[in-house]
Amino acid sequence: MPKKIFSEKAGATKNVLIDSMLIDAFEAEDVSKADIGDTLANQPIVYYETNGVTFPEETYENYKGNQYLIAFYEKLYQLETAQKGNVRIAYFGDSMTDGDMIVQDFRNYFQQNFGGTGVGFVAITSESAASRSSIEHQFSTNWKTQSYLNVKYPKRAFGVNGHVFFANDTAKVEWVKFKAGRSKFTSQLDNPTLFYGSAKNKKGEVSFIIGKDTLNKKLVPNNLLNTLALPKSGLKALKADFIKADSIPIYGFNFDDGKGVHVDNFSQRGNSGIPISKFDVSLMKAFQEKLDYDLIILHYGTNVLNYGTKDYTWYDKSMTRTVNRLKECFSGVSILIVSTADKASKYETEMKTDSAVVPLTNAQKRYAVKTKSSYVNLYTLMGGDGSMVKWTEEEPAMANKDYTHFNFRGAKKIAGLLYQQLNDGYKQYKVLRQNRKQPEKEKEKEKSLLDTIFPKDEEEKDAN
Repeated sequence: MPKKIFSEKAGATKNVLIDSMLIDAFEAEDVSKADIGDTLANQPIVYYETNGVTFPEETYENYKGNQYLIAFYEKLYQLETAQKGNVRIAYFGDSMTDGDMIVQDFRNYFQQNFGGTGVGFVAITSESAASRSSIEHQFSTNWKTQSYLNVKYPKRAFGVNGHVFFANDTAKVEWVKFKAGRSKFTSQLDNPTLFYGSAKNKKGEVSFIIGKDTLNKKLVPNNLLNTLALPKSGLKALKADFIKADSIPIYGFNFDDGKGVHVDNFSQRGNSGIPISKFDVSLMKAFQEKLDYDLIILHYGTNVLNYGTKDYTWYDKSMTRTVNRLKECFSGVSILIVSTADKASKYETEMKTDSAVVPLTNAQKRYAVKTKSSYVNLYTLMGGDGSMVKWTEEEPAMANKDYTHFNFRGAKKIAGLLYQQLNDGYKQYKVLRQNRKQPEKEKEKEKSLLDTIFPKDEEEKDAN
């Protein structure tokens, strides 16, 4: 038997792909530089007031960074108390979230507690469509696809899902089909909306087939980002044929009821997270104007562990640039970094936590702190050292025999752990919000507003 199941050389193993930008980052950086973790570890993390709220200071070891979720928590608070508006989350991940794993349960927890239905944004094609239960998704094989995982300079800018699609086959029509999912929150295709880019082609059309009805709609690619909404709700199935739509960048469909919480799953096997730094700022601002994200979650690490190193300074630097690019693209949006989960490798004759796991979680915490992002240490949440062995070998098992990926049972538990940390922070926020000191100007503004809404009657005015 080999001493280790997984190679210590950089490269792909079964179910673990490596993106091209990760390879470039690894090879370009001087990995001999000193780890700055000790410097951060010796300093308490003290927060400054945001909208009258200040979370207690934290140690580096137990860092969560809920202070940086205040904007997100306030949107949740307004949704919960006024029951108006909506909250939107973009969940970026790798093979851990393939097929809507983890994310579908994470979405369900929010929609159970805050309302909302719909699976959110879905790309035109997906490598994991066959394994996804939150929506049934089929598509023709003649779509031309470019992904930020392996294309540095796309023909047109990548969409918010990291892909851009073209219906350039003039011989056969490109099509995509959707059918509502199995859970009560995805049992309808609400407000189907197509997202597409700009082009000189003014002849493109989409033929929507709904049951026995066909609805033809022209594509008007005049703006950097365009939408085409169907005047239909509560659909169970939908097919879209793209006719004479060559050269028009197509991004995907969105399905939601416009209320409560919506969570978009932007998973990509093999992604390290670094390719997000290739996002076009102008196009992302256009997506933000239409989708209005309140929280972006970055859940990566599976593919980074495969590099036979314990010094992740190079990854820390690359992901710091990535997070800063996201802040440029989605101004004011809260960001949450989810660390790698535990992963086991074979040492001698025993499966143990891979020696690279803890160093990687430390690097992920460092760039969370440096970029003022919130942080979830998934490794410790699931039990820390040796937890993946337990999750894989216990009955019923919660992880696959690759000692890396969760099964559906484990994915649901992970979603619950992530939701719980966010919800615990939200509960703390509500207490801090209730006890906050309002500036005098804010008090006067609030008093004036109340007087306008509830004017005093004449007797009360005279008495005063």
